Amino acid sequence: MQAWPDQSILDLFGIKTPILLAPMAGPGTPQLAIAVCEAGGLGALGCSQLDAKGLIDNVDAIRAGTRRPINLNFFCHDEPAVVAERVQRWRDMLEPYYRERDIALDAAFAAPRRRAFNAEICAAVEACRPEVVSFHFGLPAADLMARVKATGAKVIASATSVTEAVWLAARGCDAIIAMGLEAGGHRGSFLANSPERQAGTIALAPQIVDAVRIPVIAAGGIADGRGIAAAFALGASAVQIGTGYLLCPEAKVSALHRAALLAASDDATMVTNLFTGRPARAIVNRLMREQGPISATAPDFPLAAGALAPLRARAEMAGSDDFTPLWSGQAAKLARALPAEVLTRKLAREALARMAALGVPRGDLG
Repeated sequence: MQAWPDQSILDLFGIKTPILLAPMAGPGTPQLAIAVCEAGGLGALGCSQLDAKGLIDNVDAIRAGTRRPINLNFFCHDEPAVVAERVQRWRDMLEPYYRERDIALDAAFAAPRRRAFNAEICAAVEACRPEVVSFHFGLPAADLMARVKATGAKVIASATSVTEAVWLAARGCDAIIAMGLEAGGHRGSFLANSPERQAGTIALAPQIVDAVRIPVIAAGGIADGRGIAAAFALGASAVQIGTGYLLCPEAKVSALHRAALLAASDDATMVTNLFTGRPARAIVNRLMREQGPISATAPDFPLAAGALAPLRARAEMAGSDDFTPLWSGQAAKLARALPAEVLTRKLAREALARMAALGVPRGDLG
């Protein structure tokens, strides 16, 4: 069988296939992570909505299904200050929707909490000892970073610019995720937050490869073997795929979200801050069309979700996705409804066949 042209990520993580599951908080499940691991890739779990006990329980579930390396992902955002005036302006903007849905204006729902990486969560990581820990929105404080590294875990993080990649490499990351603008979900930006200025994967990945001396993982718009082969041609050592796994049966995706993914076209998504207060790519729905997609009124991440929660709940009960964050990258049309282990193996075969057609020397995968 043809060998992968770059073995650095395989050696670094102890995996057989340079395909990383994107750690999607919500859609990601232990079962999805297990399936990707068993196919030789790097399974992942998005942990931003888990407390320490939930984290340990989920890792135990993964370890019960696979002994292969896993990646745990955490957010590194600043905890926002609740500014009553900003929250009120946000609720005022949403008031017509409340009235339309006959929801009391003072309705309060507990929105899903996005936890920033802290000492308590770090202690859970020390107990779990994952092989890889990844971060979004920068890195944790130096003392927490040192504790993670002391477990033996490899540390990777998302960069949406060359400047961010250099910053991450200088602070001890073992590899960089080059997150192109095509990627779904929250942008990994932390030094700048202007998505309109960010580069796509095909431009970003090779520039990061040239700027750092550690392996680069390409992410954004990659959902089939052609995209994987292209990433290697750009100098990446692996790929990270999220949207391409959303139709897998192991993914936790609602019927409304799944229907939107199946109907999505190449121009179906936009970057919006309406759902959480931070730029993220999602399939366009009513709220985005009428209020955005970017609004200066939205409270800081993740506070925007609180006032939207009653609207989302009521609309979903009626079968509507008007206020639901339909996270997706630009390659939704390339996603396939296959079991994740089957899909991962298929992606690898497709990529290797494409690279063989382009004349990559043959070898033994081992």
